Amino acid sequence: MTLGKLLVAVAVAATSFGAQAQVAGTQPLSVTVEQSNALLNGWSVKKSILGKAVYNDQNEKIGSIRDLVVAPDGSLSAAIVAAGGFLGVASHDVAVPIAALDIRSGNFYLAGATKAALKATPEFQYNKVQAPAKPKKLSTQ
Repeated sequence: MTLGKLLVAVAVAATSFGAQAQVAGTQPLSVTVEQSNALLNGWSVKKSILGKAVYNDQNEKIGSIRDLVVAPDGSLSAAIVAAGGFLGVASHDVAVPIAALDIRSGNFYLAGATKAALKATPEFQYNKVQAPAKPKKLSTQ
């Protein structure tokens, strides 16, 4: 199973939980028992994906997954793979299409890749998104 298929399935399942209209003051702050049971079968990005090694076809570690990019439509579009560096210092981040990653025996693989090829790829730059304004405190006069 490719990582893309697995993550898309998780994303679709997660978005189908609250398929009703939101009404101010009535939105639950937690998941239902049914949703909680479904979540137990999912993956934690923090525990199962981020920081995990990426290997090539020769089982050589070529980098690690630093981040996942979610497209505006809610689908996962890319994994940011950190190549080189030590403990995140001087690493070279490269965007890799989710569909290019494969999962075998719990490990992530990028077919045909090498550390040198990743380092030769243009570095991924995050879009400079302006942070939303902080909400103003209500006056209690």
